[in-house]
Amino acid sequence: MIRRPKGSRRRRWHELREKRGRGIVLLPSLLTTGNLFCGFFALLLTVEGRFSDAALAIFVAMVMDLLDGRVARLMKATSQFGVEFDSLADVVSFCVAPAFLVYSFALKDLSRPAWFGAFLFVICGALRLARFNVQTGTVDRRFFIGLSTPAAAGVVASSIVLLGDEPPGALGADRARGRGRGLALLMVSTFRYWSFKEVDFVRRRPLQTLLVVVLAIMIVATKHDVFLFMLFTGYALSGPVRRLVVGRPLATPTELASKES
Repeated sequence: MIRRPKGSRRRRWHELREKRGRGIVLLPSLLTTGNLFCGFFALLLTVEGRFSDAALAIFVAMVMDLLDGRVARLMKATSQFGVEFDSLADVVSFCVAPAFLVYSFALKDLSRPAWFGAFLFVICGALRLARFNVQTGTVDRRFFIGLSTPAAAGVVASSIVLLGDEPPGALGADRARGRGRGLALLMVSTFRYWSFKEVDFVRRRPLQTLLVVVLAIMIVATKHDVFLFMLFTGYALSGPVRRLVVGRPLATPTELASKES
């Protein structure tokens, strides 16, 4: 008789399956649909050569992706359907759309190697999402294992916004290809990235915090292209830098139990 492994991840999926007959909650599903629509709209804008607008559509998809999970948790409406639907929408908005955008913007003149470079971004993003779904509940929720797909898409989109709609030359194409491969490898890496899930936006904070937030908003309003590029690029580099400074972290008891299972 085959014994099924037990663990927090299996219990979590079992609880989600028990809720699948209760229907879906409309608001989180609508936000996920908005995320999917923005990814599809970014593809249409890319075909029309409106690269900056396509990058902005990807940023809107990030906002939708951020809201659907928060709203579902606040409404206590998490379900297996929502998890799967969100992952499928993320594949389109943060894997296919950015890869097609950077290919059409800078790589289309490089012929066949550019196809494989763009597909590498897509497949690594899909693998990153699949690994995230499997590891949910078994790793430290303060950190992501590997660069998240919205963050990788943010590096691509912010680069397009910074450069504008004018396609780069041969040197810019080589840099874009190298950047895309680096992001793809970071998504499937074991570097740890801060997830910001422990940040409490409701708790009272000092007055200086409000001034810092207002200053950040002013910087975004004046130099939004530079700020977004520095923000997403800095976050993408934070994982390798953290590994060099802190070193490889020890496995937590939850992770050890998952490996034993």
